[in-house]
Amino acid sequence: MIPHNKPTVGIEEEKALERVLNSGFLSQGKEVKKFEDEFCKYLGLPKQHAIAVSSGTAALFLGLWALNSSKKKVVIPSYVCSAVRNAVALSGGKEIIIDSGNNTPNMDLNKISKKSEKIIIIPHMYGIPQEINKIKNIKFIEDCAQALGSKINNIFSGLQGDLGIYSFYATKMITSGGSGGMVVSKNKKIIDKIRDYREFDYRQDKKLRFNFQMTELQAAFGRAQLKKLPKFIIKREKIFRTYQKNGLELLDIRQDEIKKIKPVRYRAILKTNHQKKILSILKKAKIEARIPIENWELLGKGKNFKNAYSLTKKTVSLPIYPSLTNEEVERILSVLV
Repeated sequence: MIPHNKPTVGIEEEKALERVLNSGFLSQGKEVKKFEDEFCKYLGLPKQHAIAVSSGTAALFLGLWALNSSKKKVVIPSYVCSAVRNAVALSGGKEIIIDSGNNTPNMDLNKISKKSEKIIIIPHMYGIPQEINKIKNIKFIEDCAQALGSKINNIFSGLQGDLGIYSFYATKMITSGGSGGMVVSKNKKIIDKIRDYREFDYRQDKKLRFNFQMTELQAAFGRAQLKKLPKFIIKREKIFRTYQKNGLELLDIRQDEIKKIKPVRYRAILKTNHQKKILSILKKAKIEARIPIENWELLGKGKNFKNAYSLTKKTVSLPIYPSLTNEEVERILSVLV
């Protein structure tokens, strides 16, 4: 069976874990700080402008908390992982759900009422980032859980708004050993505020805090993966282009966005009117594919969000990850083309 997705790991990750185990120190420490600094360097940020946390969901919650989202209206898309809604609820925000745009998995920013909304969470779905410079006087979070390494106008996604969040879950662009996340901001005051909240223990004041810390093992694993990210991006792009060259119609950026939008190929989303048939054919060929987001997963009543609902019925997610071999790609194509 060709799996739909799997982490790409090797000897470098093993050595990183061994280094931590031999150090005798496993909880948050030097490895976490180095991971934060190296992440900043990758994005072109000064040191101390990133904070590593236990998961991408934790990163999103902390971002909302730092922006004082309690009792404020928070705009989120219908077509997105439930973690976004959960983070808004836990932070005390009031969700406002927006449909996707036409022929894109990203939310339709034109449908946002700029008079009443206070915070917007903008996920760059499937590694396809969207430009946000038209949004004024509203705080917003870039959800880059699926888009690490993508760029808008030659600037990394996550740096357009008040803050950006990233996920290092097992199947993301890189993983920190199964889970983990990062919050970044050009505004160091936001990061300092979150860092103070994360450092929950041995504090001589009465402030409420919580343990969202990343472990040394996670950070060491993430550091090894971050070094590999450029090669991961190239390999994913090669597979994506191979699918396209063989006639598969995939969700992608528009032609007029080529000069300013540089996606990363987190997912290869096939557009089709024969979703169930394709899934069945692939399954018989022992190739795992998925409906990327099903209609029951949509936030809000699915049929009220026509574009998002259509995506649930007309898309199939194909395998695309760095350890997918050329032979496996050819096998997938032999079934579909």
